[in-house]
Amino acid sequence: MLAVTGRAEPVEEDVLVTASRVQEEALKLPLSWSTVNSETLALVDPVHINEIMQRVPGAWISRGNGQESIIALRSPVLTGTGSCGAFFSAADGISLRAPGFCNVNQLFDANFEQAGRIEVIRGPATALYGSSAMHGVINVMSAAPTEQLDSLLSVEGGPYDYYRAKYRYSDTVGRNGVSVSANATHDGGYKDDSGYDQQKAIVRHDYRGQDWDFRTVLDTANLKQDTAGYIEGYKGYNDSDLSKTNPNPNAYRDAWSVRLYSAASTALNNNSMLTLTPYLRANEMQFLQHFVPWQPEEKNAHDSLGLRTTINTDAAGLRWVNGIDLEYTDATLKETQDEDFSPNQPIGVHYDYQVDAGVAALYSQVRTQFDSPWELDAGVRFEYTNYDYNNRAGDGAPCPPDAGDCRFYRPADREDDFSDWSLNIGASYSLSEDHIVYLRYAHGFRAPEAAELYRLQSGQQSADLDSEKIDNVELGIRGYWKRNTRYDIAVYYMNKEDVIFQDADRHNVSGARTNHYGAEMSIDVLLGDNWSAGIDANYASHTYDNDIELLGSSGNINGNDIDTSPRTFGSARLGWDFSALTDRNGRAELEWVYMDSYFLEPENEHKYDGHSLLNLRITSDLTARWSAGLRLTNLLDEEYAERADYGFGEYRYFVGQPRGAYLQISYQFGAI
Repeated sequence: MLAVTGRAEPVEEDVLVTASRVQEEALKLPLSWSTVNSETLALVDPVHINEIMQRVPGAWISRGNGQESIIALRSPVLTGTGSCGAFFSAADGISLRAPGFCNVNQLFDANFEQAGRIEVIRGPATALYGSSAMHGVINVMSAAPTEQLDSLLSVEGGPYDYYRAKYRYSDTVGRNGVSVSANATHDGGYKDDSGYDQQKAIVRHDYRGQDWDFRTVLDTANLKQDTAGYIEGYKGYNDSDLSKTNPNPNAYRDAWSVRLYSAASTALNNNSMLTLTPYLRANEMQFLQHFVPWQPEEKNAHDSLGLRTTINTDAAGLRWVNGIDLEYTDATLKETQDEDFSPNQPIGVHYDYQVDAGVAALYSQVRTQFDSPWELDAGVRFEYTNYDYNNRAGDGAPCPPDAGDCRFYRPADREDDFSDWSLNIGASYSLSEDHIVYLRYAHGFRAPEAAELYRLQSGQQSADLDSEKIDNVELGIRGYWKRNTRYDIAVYYMNKEDVIFQDADRHNVSGARTNHYGAEMSIDVLLGDNWSAGIDANYASHTYDNDIELLGSSGNINGNDIDTSPRTFGSARLGWDFSALTDRNGRAELEWVYMDSYFLEPENEHKYDGHSLLNLRITSDLTARWSAGLRLTNLLDEEYAERADYGFGEYRYFVGQPRGAYLQISYQFGAI
């Protein structure tokens, strides 16, 4: 993204960390990437991560109730047991959940509210990322300690008893730098019997020694949510009374997570740097599955220990990254039902299992930096995944003998392993100092998720699944025009094979193919000294590419749109810097958010019509220490759905909130 501050020239943001885990100049990098900087995060001040990700072309974080979400990144909104495995969601480059144990809502674990920046790779990532980086990487990066004291407290209030407090502290003394970011939120909920309380905190310590540098980060999050489920009925979001109801008043989601890592770096010689990054990850989540009629409760948890070893070498016109990734995870999952729904969905324990998982990977990524208009970038990765599954309930179906086709099946103890590789190669050519064109090919993969292998249904005794694979070809152009316009345009074609799906017998199987092609555009323009404009837009087609007996379909879906895959979406902005009028920093921005229509099921017989929203944001310094911000969301009070669905014979919607006003007051401590 372009950071527009009202100056006559744009501030160049062509710096990226995510591709190679070290800071590098990225204008010429043959890769589709986007960044959101701290200034933009402060202006948007997002309540939900979808509000900020609308500024990334090709990205749509579909909002559920509260802090729930589902990711689309150069893809449809993917649903199902292992769908979240197609995206690498990370904090400081470390996956929020262990490989094989993702959750579709896992982005609520990241402290995006106080991030230093957010970096996104669209499409299969570099060799530094393995399973899950098929459709891209979302990397929420912690704020580095400032060179001078920076301490800020802010409080805000909004509709439906929404309150949030945020605090940050940052300073560097001698060799030690410390930053602390913490926030706490209470939301009373727009819908009946809904709302949440959430707390997040990050403590970061940077130490620069004579021989070793250390960066240590402790990252925690806690969420207690009363969840409102779908409302049912065609265009139910247009009914103001129905839209506020909660058909699942007992639904809830309680989740906590902790991540701790320490990156230790030292120079091996004049050209090479060694970085060792041990890390710990722990999380637990319990929730009611309100989205199925029998509404069981699930509790899942896992603890992980990992080590990343990386050697970065700059020599002879090459930037070379070689590394080894190792991770061990101990995971559990238990699903129970308190009330008897039917003989096929009985009371009691449906699943109860434990999995020991190990991942080991070798990778190499190289980038040329010759004195030439050409630049090459290529990498390869080999990854081995092993699951050791232990069923802690009785083998087989938990239903009575006369129940017929039992919905659930618990496979016997087993061990599964997967060996996968990824490859990427790209080239960029400098048309001039400020304009480059690039071409890239990348092959990515994801190993099956544990739940796809062991959470079986309808008598399936084992799931012999293959890893999903994706091939991506893209062509892009980016640069600056007359130093006041930054543009980034990419077109791509992707094909996925061995896609895991649930067939008409409710069995988890491999073998689906899908096609994906589209165009992504990001343009930011300075219109004189005080005005700016920007647009992030996406056009895409995501379709089935073979005949499969997909659960919920009754005919040939080859060539149909994959459900929840709008052809067009994006946002546009008009900004005004009014600092000259007040002698204080001040900015206003009007944002337009557009969502195209999309189909709700594989047959393409039911559709959501789409929507347009307007948001207005104003921030201003009041004094040297005090500042204020006002955000008006859904300015025209549009009736719309954040997410539409068709399941169990009904239209289902997560309803978007009506017009809302959020007021924030901030106070700066310390020296000015």
